[in-house]
Amino acid sequence: MLETRGYRVASYSRGEEALDRFKQGGVDLVVTDMAMPGLDGPQLIAAIKTLSPHTPAILISSKVRVYDHESQADVFLARGMYAPADLLERIRLLLVRKRGPKRMQDRHHSSPRQGVA
Repeated sequence: MLETRGYRVASYSRGEEALDRFKQGGVDLVVTDMAMPGLDGPQLIAAIKTLSPHTPAILISSKVRVYDHESQADVFLARGMYAPADLLERIRLLLVRKRGPKRMQDRHHSSPRQGVA
């Protein structure tokens, strides 16, 4: 789903693999599941936030409610309780918050329109 919207996605089934990839750089946002073998979602997010506190993270779970588990995730989503469009919008908002809004193109380079009298 994310690829069809222009995002580059790296997928890993183990938290340790995802953390190793994160350390290589070039990752703007992390979406992870709560339960993974080895390093779980909250542990992965904690490790990433230690390395890069401003990297946004989304934690998804099918079994745990947000108030049942502490996490450093910026967003918690219960699987099946949100529409794909909601996930895309949250990703967009987190990236805007991280990067800041796009700057308007410099208007000084464009010539003003000339009127005819």
